[in-house]
Amino acid sequence: MPVNSNDRYDDKTDASCEFHIAGVVVYARIEAMQRVIRDLAALPGAQVHGSSAEGKIVLTLEGDRSSHVADQLHAVQAIPDVVSTALVYQHHEHIDSLAEDIADETDSSRVH
Repeated sequence: MPVNSNDRYDDKTDASCEFHIAGVVVYARIEAMQRVIRDLAALPGAQVHGSSAEGKIVLTLEGDRSSHVADQLHAVQAIPDVVSTALVYQHHEHIDSLAEDIADETDSSRVH
């Protein structure tokens, strides 16, 4: 029986306090690259950043819950002529941290 990720990880409220982003490399059949890129770009929360002649596509997925990103990843894998996907980066943080000011570090000796 499939596991419903909504029951395991998400809060039960309508408003999420998190921001999730995932970096994905998508491998597609070369002859279908342009259609796959269009299909990927049409997914909510998805952005295509580049592609190669060998069939690799760089994609980010964004959502307010981990299950939304997981659902997006499943939708990517279901696109015809997508051969495989590789999740290469995943990050999440509290939504309030996105509004914080970051001090401008002018002393380059302190930047690592």
